[in-house]
Amino acid sequence: MSSAAHQQFREARDFLLAHREDYDTAYREFAWPRLDEFNWALDWFDVVAADPANAEKYALWIVEEDGGEGRWTYPEMSRRSSQVANWLRGLGVRRGDRLILMLGNQVELWETILAAIKLGAVIIPASTLLGAADLRDRVDRGNAKHVVVRSADVEKFADVAGDYTRIVVGERAQGWHSFADAYSAEESFTPDGPTAATDPLLLYFTSGTTAKPKLVQHTHVSYPVGHLSTMYWIGLEPGDVHLNISSPGWAKHAWSNVFAPWNAEATVFLFNYTRFDAGALMAQMQRCGITSFCAPPTVWRMLIQADLSALETPPVKVVGAGEPLNPEVIDQVRKAWGVTIRDGFGQTETSVQIANTPGQEVKPGSMGRPVPGFKVVLVDPVSGQPAEEGEICLDLAERPVGLMVGYADDSDRTAEAFRGGYYHTGDVGSVDEKGYITYVGRTDDVFKASDYRISPFELESVLLEHEAVAEAAVVPAPDPIRLAVPKAYVVLAAGYSPDASTAESILAFCREHLAPYKRIRRLEFAELPKTISGKIRRVELRGKEQESAQSRPAGEFREDDFPGLKG
Repeated sequence: MSSAAHQQFREARDFLLAHREDYDTAYREFAWPRLDEFNWALDWFDVVAADPANAEKYALWIVEEDGGEGRWTYPEMSRRSSQVANWLRGLGVRRGDRLILMLGNQVELWETILAAIKLGAVIIPASTLLGAADLRDRVDRGNAKHVVVRSADVEKFADVAGDYTRIVVGERAQGWHSFADAYSAEESFTPDGPTAATDPLLLYFTSGTTAKPKLVQHTHVSYPVGHLSTMYWIGLEPGDVHLNISSPGWAKHAWSNVFAPWNAEATVFLFNYTRFDAGALMAQMQRCGITSFCAPPTVWRMLIQADLSALETPPVKVVGAGEPLNPEVIDQVRKAWGVTIRDGFGQTETSVQIANTPGQEVKPGSMGRPVPGFKVVLVDPVSGQPAEEGEICLDLAERPVGLMVGYADDSDRTAEAFRGGYYHTGDVGSVDEKGYITYVGRTDDVFKASDYRISPFELESVLLEHEAVAEAAVVPAPDPIRLAVPKAYVVLAAGYSPDASTAESILAFCREHLAPYKRIRRLEFAELPKTISGKIRRVELRGKEQESAQSRPAGEFREDDFPGLKG
């Protein structure tokens, strides 16, 4: 354990806490701790747990749908994770070994994360939604030596060949080690040596909206220390009870259910449900005194269709991430709760890069400004020079700690992402005179219609303002005159029918609220294809449009169908 590393980390964290609402000072003066050795579980979490002031502070609070719940203090999580670490070591888990972690929101997930960090093992987070084919890919390409899974998912590994240690959480299974045995292990853990800051810690398989998943590699500092930026964005402080709606296996879960709240010495709160119920969620938020809340746009869109006033004491810190938030959602939450959702932008490859931070003016539609520790540059894709609109990039001359090492076992992809002295996000934004950055779209989602550049996100934001629209995705549809025209795929809100009358109403609304060249020309009611992490697969919709270029798809409505919309 390194007391020097702990002190450096604490000083950086405390600086951000002290300037929580003073963006200018925080951005100008914040400096990342530059660590040679660091083990977040030992040098931070265990030290926090040993502080008498945290003896009864809850690190983790999980509420089940049936009313059951569990709460674990910082000292309890420290001891239990040490037991798990000792037990895993006894099963042969060694420093540098890769371990697939495929659990739900259950205490064993957090215990294993802490234990793996203590051991120096490399965690491969995996969603419980993955099937056998996905798991074969993770075992093979991830070179996994160990897997920790729920008993409900054991059968998925029946056809996943490989010489790996099988560990099951829950009911015992033949040929599998039972996780329950870990609690008989020694409570005191001694590491086998120091952990280098550059040692690998996490290996994420990206969600793959456009291609086969990449393997994003993070170190013992790039996520644990890098998420000081995420802590700052959310505004987390000691004593907060933070609820983040995110599934295990995805980067956002580690962002806001592990590193950011525990960096702040806050409580991680989970509400497990089989089907989303806005009323039930808000009832638990009220009962348990949630002070901080983060949810993806999909959840926010479902929440605003419910009675938000049912939550009498709303959280004072509310943020959104995963995809950009539409202004209509922000406006409705502000009216009901009296708080403003603060958008943020980041990737699996990074911690949060751009955000609306506490106490700052929120510009409608903007993601905010670069957070402390990140120098963001918009780069023109043609000239490669900084521009007012361009690809969102990070300046590597001032490389942020919260940036991946690269794509594991893929030097070509890594070189492409880090070309020209920048890390390239693949996202396009525009910046105003105050430094606020507005999201335009993925580089491969932005398209041209009648020689005008179209941002799908901008059009989708307008669509969502119509009361009948619950979700929408805009893609280019081939057109013989304009080359392409904007087409909307729409998921309807409850109570609306997918008929011509509804289509005409939506198209008329867009005609009124969009410039002529941006107008939605075609519309189809359909469920949106998504990755298992919930991101819309526009690439699939674009492919569908190309396939049907020569014929009109059944169920598609066009402006020309409605005489009142012509002209």
